[in-house]
Amino acid sequence: MDPNTANNGPEEGQKDQESSSDKIIPRVIEEEMKEAYVNYAMSVIVGRALPDVRDGLKPVHRRILYAMYDLGMLHNKPFKKCARIVGEVLGKYHPHGDSAVYDSLVRMAQDFSLRYPLIKGQGNFGSVDGDRAAAMRYTEAKLNKLAEEMLRDIEKDTVNFKDNFDGSLKEPEVLPNKLPNLLVNGSTGIAVGMATSIPPHNIKEVCDGVIALINDPEINVEELMQIIPGPDFPTGGEVLCGSALWHAYAKGKGKVVIKSVVVMEPGKIIVKEIPYMVNKAELIEQIAGLVRDKRIIGIRNINDESDREGIRVVVDLKKDVDPQVILNQLYKFSRMKVSFGINLLALDNKQPKILGLKEILNHHVLHRKDVITKRTKYDLDQAEKRVHLLMGLIVALDNIDEVVAGIKKSKNLAEAKEFLISSYQLSEVQAKAILEMRLQKLSSLEQEKIREEEKELNFKIGEYQEILASEEKVLGMIKEELEGIKEQYGDERRSVIVESEEEGEVDLEELIEEETVVVTRTHSGYVKRIPLSAYKIQRRGGKGIKATGMKEEDFVEHIFVCSTHSHLLFFTDQGQLHWLKVYNLPEGSRQAKGKHISNLLGLRSEEKISAIIPVRDFKEGYLFMATSRGVVKKTDLMDFSRPRKGGIRALTLDEGDKLVSVKLTKGSEQIILASKKGMAVRFKEGDVRPMGRTARGVRGMRISKEDELIGMIVSEEGKNILTICEKGYGKRTPVEEYRLIGRGGKGVTNIKVTEKNGNAVAVKIVDGEEELMLVSRFGVAIRIKCADISKIGRATQGVRVMRLGEGDEVAAVAKIMVEDEVNEEGNDGIEKGSEGASEEASESSESIGEGSEEGSEEGSEE
Repeated sequence: MDPNTANNGPEEGQKDQESSSDKIIPRVIEEEMKEAYVNYAMSVIVGRALPDVRDGLKPVHRRILYAMYDLGMLHNKPFKKCARIVGEVLGKYHPHGDSAVYDSLVRMAQDFSLRYPLIKGQGNFGSVDGDRAAAMRYTEAKLNKLAEEMLRDIEKDTVNFKDNFDGSLKEPEVLPNKLPNLLVNGSTGIAVGMATSIPPHNIKEVCDGVIALINDPEINVEELMQIIPGPDFPTGGEVLCGSALWHAYAKGKGKVVIKSVVVMEPGKIIVKEIPYMVNKAELIEQIAGLVRDKRIIGIRNINDESDREGIRVVVDLKKDVDPQVILNQLYKFSRMKVSFGINLLALDNKQPKILGLKEILNHHVLHRKDVITKRTKYDLDQAEKRVHLLMGLIVALDNIDEVVAGIKKSKNLAEAKEFLISSYQLSEVQAKAILEMRLQKLSSLEQEKIREEEKELNFKIGEYQEILASEEKVLGMIKEELEGIKEQYGDERRSVIVESEEEGEVDLEELIEEETVVVTRTHSGYVKRIPLSAYKIQRRGGKGIKATGMKEEDFVEHIFVCSTHSHLLFFTDQGQLHWLKVYNLPEGSRQAKGKHISNLLGLRSEEKISAIIPVRDFKEGYLFMATSRGVVKKTDLMDFSRPRKGGIRALTLDEGDKLVSVKLTKGSEQIILASKKGMAVRFKEGDVRPMGRTARGVRGMRISKEDELIGMIVSEEGKNILTICEKGYGKRTPVEEYRLIGRGGKGVTNIKVTEKNGNAVAVKIVDGEEELMLVSRFGVAIRIKCADISKIGRATQGVRVMRLGEGDEVAAVAKIMVEDEVNEEGNDGIEKGSEGASEEASESSESIGEGSEEGSEEGSEE
């Protein structure tokens, strides 16, 4: 051997040993991660999150019940501290945290969490207000009698046992479970990639359903639903059941809607029951928040008067409010009405499966057949063993003198045993029993007891054999068990089943009659709706009627006509959009002031409404916007269909600019922009490409520093442009007189602005058949026919349309549509304080044509 090699040998050998022990196996990381994650997922699914279809329990609940049963904590025994139970479960069966065990124990003791609690608690176990249970060192518990029904016969080899986490003990894979617990108490859990949500049911109905299935295995879901009409929640409530519930029972997935039960008293709504798993304290806080945020108007106060007798939440209402509307708003906006998603997912042979109602009931029947069969075999085996032993004793008693003599002659125990086996053909077990028999058994009374016991056991053996030989007898025993469960634990349903296909949100439109109304908004922000019938048609130049009661310094800024079922899109001068239904506006008389817009919308203090668009739906169309600096933007209407609380951004504005006008268009219109100084520009809508909600837009009209945009209209061939000035003058001019140019130009003269007629305040597209409503800053309104206003050229000053008092000015102008137009289009929005309406009209009409030849001619004709 080479000495060098010999010297290096031990070191090299050590390296080889180290390399072999630390050998690295190459593996694709994707495969390793996939395998590891699948193993983790299956561990969560099977070992933690999903219930077994046979007993309806997750592992932690099963371990708690079994540990308590093993400790002898039965319903008729004293309470023991929960800390001891948790320690027993953790030390023997559950390889997780103590909080998970204690929380599960607490839930099984809460009568508002489980329809039929399995544990009886003593101490503070939490409340429906969300209060947590006291620490486990302060609370005590024991099994409820119903839980013992789930554990009965577990010692008779009725279920399989498996090793616990360290292999030192055995725990049951499933409980014998005499009651259909999966449906009776339900279950919820989130696994990896799946979740279960099974509602609780009434125990009497479920037992009847199982019995019906045994009697008729071909029964269908519709027939089962005649017996089990729907869930029965521990907190009661009204359960709205429709096709979604049928789908849940037939296919395993669906939903029901749970409504609070209320009692209506004069000026009060009293909540008696709340939906399952809704925190009462949080519900009251939510309702208070809705009142504070003005989403629900009409609630004066909320008091929680709940006690041990039950829930009682009193909602005091303000005077002259419709309690049914308030109740429906509570159902719509608060958790007084919730959806309960049903997903009948459970473990079947350790595999997660979505099951139908009939399948779950059938699994219970199969499980109980297996349990009864195993129990009967166990009882039969024990009975046969006992009979075998008793028969040996009877042989000894029949030959007692010879037996005693033979035993006395035997030198030892083994010889005595051999004597008995050989002399009387007994088994070793029988011989041992004879040798261990006490002398008291030799009395005549004791002998009779042995013989009587042998007869009874032989009779039972015959019964056991009959049960094992007859499936019909096994099914009969299952039915007897269920009848016993019904009689002992059954109670009346708590939740009221309501057949209804209305499983979505409450639609308040069903409570509101559709009609055409006039909506007004004053400069200081007061809004109201008034039936259109409240206004009478007057001739041009009439004095008008008082339209709005308001402070002297206030004036009407917006007015338009629409349907009560329309959506109102409120655009502010800051470019924000707010959404509201017309029927949510307060209805008032012509003299009523209305309610401030801040009570209805979440406006910031610096925001002012600049445009209001009534919309029936958001299916198609564009919103075309214009700002005071002549910037325009076009955005798809669908982008505005879901505003958020506090509004959404409709337009990004430059500093000093503000939104003036918004129109609903079809994408192929012609747009006309008009300025305060009497200029107008006409261009194609197609010149402006569609943009996103937050875009700034492009130039639509070149505006001088002293001028600003006052309005925008959608051009229509063959119609006229109506222009109204602030001093009550106006005119109609054919659209054809405005030549079509590209966007961004300065435009042409729209009306000649002078000191006499004042700046332009409103422009509208008309055909002469409409009715108009004008409102002045002092709140005087007049309703006239458009045909009474002269049709004259562009460069004229117009004719007197409304006679104004000293210091008064036209504030707003509205075009009144017939009912069909309102219902079908409803898109004639009123822009900034320049397209409103007024009511104090002039008594006569004058024409003014000064400053232009065309104006003079038209004026003289007028």
